[in-house]
Amino acid sequence: MSVQNPLRNPRVGFVSLGCPKALVDSERILTQLRVEGYDLVQTYDDADVVVVNTCGFIDSAVTESLDAIGEALAENGKVIVTGCLGKRADVIREAHPDVLAISGPADYASVMSAVHAALPQVRNPFVDLMPAAHDDIGIKLTPKHYAYLKISEGCNHRCSFCIIPSMRGDLVSRPVDDVLREAERLVIGGVRELLVVSQDTSAYGVDMRYAEREWRGRTYQTRMKSLCEGLSQLGVWSRMHYVYPYPHVDDVIPLMADGKVLPYLDIPFQHASPRVLRLMKRPGAVEKTLERVQNWRRMAPDLTIRSTFIVGFPGETEAEFEELLDFLDEAQLDRVGAFAYSPVEGAAANALPDPVPEELKLERLARFMERQAEISAARLEAKVGTVQRCLVDMVDGDLAIARSKADAPEIDGVVQIQNGLEMQLQPGQFVDVEIMGSDEHDLYGEALEPAQTQALPLPVRA
Repeated sequence: MSVQNPLRNPRVGFVSLGCPKALVDSERILTQLRVEGYDLVQTYDDADVVVVNTCGFIDSAVTESLDAIGEALAENGKVIVTGCLGKRADVIREAHPDVLAISGPADYASVMSAVHAALPQVRNPFVDLMPAAHDDIGIKLTPKHYAYLKISEGCNHRCSFCIIPSMRGDLVSRPVDDVLREAERLVIGGVRELLVVSQDTSAYGVDMRYAEREWRGRTYQTRMKSLCEGLSQLGVWSRMHYVYPYPHVDDVIPLMADGKVLPYLDIPFQHASPRVLRLMKRPGAVEKTLERVQNWRRMAPDLTIRSTFIVGFPGETEAEFEELLDFLDEAQLDRVGAFAYSPVEGAAANALPDPVPEELKLERLARFMERQAEISAARLEAKVGTVQRCLVDMVDGDLAIARSKADAPEIDGVVQIQNGLEMQLQPGQFVDVEIMGSDEHDLYGEALEPAQTQALPLPVRA
């Protein structure tokens, strides 16, 4: 821990853990710290205090969070804890009684109060007389060219394996004009891809009775379709995450077919056995879900669907696991993640009978991923010979690493552009790529022409 010099700004270190929604919380806290004159530093030694934004969704995340808190205490000594695990303060205090303060997720005021108490602001009368710098974007923890756009907090579902509502509460939507103004500021600041996140994007606005708001001279409802219509006015990629397959999602597909928002849906199906889905307290009409997926693809042939699943849920039989494999074969999902079920403290599913043995869970997970790998490889191979619009993320030697419309950052595959250095590609540029090859996860190709980011239409008013 550094010794605070009264003549310099106080310094705060920050550790951010968890999902994209937690990342947005971290960005907002960091932005407020900077606005209030705190310097943000990269090492424990340079920090006067350390803030740890935790995750508490599954037991492994709890362990990771407690380890991060312990490391910060050992290396610095003054630690403030916030985030989802903050809702279980007793767990934190039992492991680390010396933390200075604990608060829950998105509780920015409590974090700032704790920082103020531990590290009072330094008032410089000469600096205080200067006008504040105008920075509408704030601090981002993602690369400059993409950003997460959180549209709501909390969730109205009560899935038996999940404790998020107990940590983040019921659904609270942001008014649509507030979201669209933030999106507009991000685009003005150089963002070329907006990743819409929440706990349930398709339920957006239900708590506000889909209230109407004005933005740029037009009325928009606080609901998913209207939000997509507004985002389409910004001229950048907009990607929808955490969407439940409700019937009204059908209304968004034409916008995807017309190129208004990316033809991409991230839908957490979780399982395909009606009985297991009931045990999970999830929607269980599997046949209707398959019909809906097929209808979406008829409406938008380029639609990418990614999903996540849980294998080895308590009571899952071999026959029900086979139903899940059959669903994969029929649904032909583009991107899939899967997890072997693990108990989460406080989840209702812990009380269910007939737990699946650990060895069998892992064996089923391996079979599941092997089946999906075959599907993914075939679907990617079908793109060989096509031209895909891609967004460059980084340049690595001769290669440029990019993503197509079908690829979200960090969770999906990439497009390796073989002539990236030769074409002088840069992060944040769009480029058309001829696909020359594929594997189970990624595509390989060559850029057809130099990307010109400034050529992208951006009908945004400052």
